[in-house]
Amino acid sequence: MSNKKIKSALISVYHKDNLEPIIHELHRNGVTIFSTGGTQSFIEELNVPVTPVEDLTSYPSILGGRVKTLHPKVFGGILSRRELDSDVAQLAEYEIPEIDLVIVDLYPFEDTVASGAAEQDIIEKIDIGGISLIRAAAKNFKDVVIVSSRNQYHFVLDLLKQKNGATDLADRKHLAKLAFNVSSHYDTAIFNWFNQGEERYFKQSITQSQVLRYGENPHQEGVFYGDLDEMFEKLNGKELSYNNLLDVDAAVNLMAEFQSNRPTFAILKHNNACGLASRDTLLQAWNDALTADPVSAFGGILIANQKIDLATAEEVNKLFCEVIIAPGYDAEALELLKSKKNRVILVQKNVTLPKKQFRTILNGVLEQDKDLKTANASDFKVATKKAPTAQEIKDLEFANKLVKHTKSNTIVFAKNEQLLASGTGQTSRVDALKQAVVKAKAFGFDLKGAVMASDAFFPFPDCVELADNEGITAVVQPGGSIKDQESIDYCDAHHMAMVITGFRHFRH
Repeated sequence: MSNKKIKSALISVYHKDNLEPIIHELHRNGVTIFSTGGTQSFIEELNVPVTPVEDLTSYPSILGGRVKTLHPKVFGGILSRRELDSDVAQLAEYEIPEIDLVIVDLYPFEDTVASGAAEQDIIEKIDIGGISLIRAAAKNFKDVVIVSSRNQYHFVLDLLKQKNGATDLADRKHLAKLAFNVSSHYDTAIFNWFNQGEERYFKQSITQSQVLRYGENPHQEGVFYGDLDEMFEKLNGKELSYNNLLDVDAAVNLMAEFQSNRPTFAILKHNNACGLASRDTLLQAWNDALTADPVSAFGGILIANQKIDLATAEEVNKLFCEVIIAPGYDAEALELLKSKKNRVILVQKNVTLPKKQFRTILNGVLEQDKDLKTANASDFKVATKKAPTAQEIKDLEFANKLVKHTKSNTIVFAKNEQLLASGTGQTSRVDALKQAVVKAKAFGFDLKGAVMASDAFFPFPDCVELADNEGITAVVQPGGSIKDQESIDYCDAHHMAMVITGFRHFRH
């Protein structure tokens, strides 16, 4: 494919970082440079010849800089089709120079919104000239090179050096594709700021991505869209897989419920906790979390709400696990945990997570608010004659946090702020309860004095009856069944306490 030499360039950028080497390379290749405002001053300070756009258009920058490049002598030079004699003739007639390269980036609209700036400041960061230059140059990629982001500077510099200031059609088409990605993302951000959820359109844009080894299964392709480096500092191990990421997401959301608690450790498998405990020390929390289901813990995802010390790491290191997440690690603890080269070790950063959730279904997308409601003691409405004890209230809060993050239908048993067992993902609530009973007994737990949490109401009193038979003394559930009173009556007749939260926590 033949190369096309760059003879002239228009450069107008907000960010000047890493631009200097490109300027010098263009100068070395004899490229005529047009520019505006701050970029023009930047180029002049490099002692590189530059022509102000105002000299080309015979118009100054007006309206406080809102109009600088919006002129036929600029856009004609970008959009002219070099193979059409009529376009070439019109350029000559109106003394419009061809422009072969456009380097432009956009005003930082998203950063301005994130900063909490006033509305007028945000509006002023809606780029008009820049977005128009990007679209024009990208449309005419057959003849024009478009550099639409400072993230592309290294790529373009290498290209200019390798091809002595020239590009081929594949290069230009690739950069045009990137340009339309930049412009569409920018417009999506502007629309979403204006819209604020008022009009129901699905417009989301994430420009960073990571190709995964595969999807949920080896025959499926998988990609993560987002910036994991913003969320975690990775200290060791292989790349996270699709299934790892699902478990890590579940772990992070679960542990967010326990940030103000005592030292807490959780073990997750297939998005569900198979171990969870809060204790006076992290080592105790780990040991007690593991006892809930040491079989499922093998190959699991571990997460702690405090820095992992050496004593805890020595015990954790005895178990094969895929991922460990914590806010930090003591130096000796980290060295020990890194002894398994494939074990992923993550430091979780303080990042605000999205408050909306999306899921593809059928031929469309579901959107919902994230479930951010977690009932605590102040939300509990005592429905029975017997009120829960102070310890039972602690355990009911603990169990209710956990049941919110467990697949429906689910039942959770807890005692002394420790998960004893859970029934997960069952087609009936009573089956979930029976599964939890079997698991608790399999690992030697006595359910006498334990509490039970349910993610949704009890349609019949059979669940509280079965729980009572196993020694459960207090229950938390959202309520809402037309037969709530039957379950309440059973509890009253058998000296059980029940609290109702009013908040269901289905998770599918």
